[in-house]
Amino acid sequence: MRIILALSSAIILLFSTSCKKDSTATPYTCASCVQSPDALAANDNSSKGIYKGVVIGSTGTIKFNIANNGTDITALLVIDGVSATLTSTLAWVGGQPYVAPFTGTFNGSAATITFSVDSDGTNATIVSSNIPGHASAVFAIIKESSTALVEGYNGTYSTTRPETGVFNILISRTAGLWGGISKENGQSSTEDVDGTFVNGKLFQSTTQIGTLNGDVITGSFQDSNNSTVTIEGRRVL
Repeated sequence: MRIILALSSAIILLFSTSCKKDSTATPYTCASCVQSPDALAANDNSSKGIYKGVVIGSTGTIKFNIANNGTDITALLVIDGVSATLTSTLAWVGGQPYVAPFTGTFNGSAATITFSVDSDGTNATIVSSNIPGHASAVFAIIKESSTALVEGYNGTYSTTRPETGVFNILISRTAGLWGGISKENGQSSTEDVDGTFVNGKLFQSTTQIGTLNGDVITGSFQDSNNSTVTIEGRRVL
């Protein structure tokens, strides 16, 4: 079944016995998120550069810097609000695929994630991972280009089946595409999800599943089982 992610902005109505006052909450924005690509033009067709991803198991993001602006080779992993910086000692070599283990400490224990990408920057993937407390983590990774910012969103979904789950995606507004992974709560399997992004709206095939307002995704649609699916999510990368 194909499902999607979500998040919500809130309008809070405050009441008192003596007066009534409407107040609109400040819309959510990702204060730590960049508004233009970190990736350099010189790396657009190379295994060098910036790679961004979302994680399910539990929920989070990852960002790889493969010698984007020099020799630094690092990965910033965030899962359930806990972050860790991982590093690799394997040097980048021009014209070659880059496959390397990234190691560090997550929640006080050793963690390893092995990253792989072709020589031209395509087919970025996680070969294996050993993250304490997250043995079944699943990743969706994409390379950012110098002209197309990649944004990461963590979200949830619920349906009238009923069913609830996690829906984490990456969006490129410039490319007009989105993609990621979803997982039903209590289940071990995940599902790849993707679609197009047009005029602030997320589509899966011809079905509009959500709308992006600022850094917030919300939406409601009917799936192939005639269940209503509600999604909400927010930008975190």
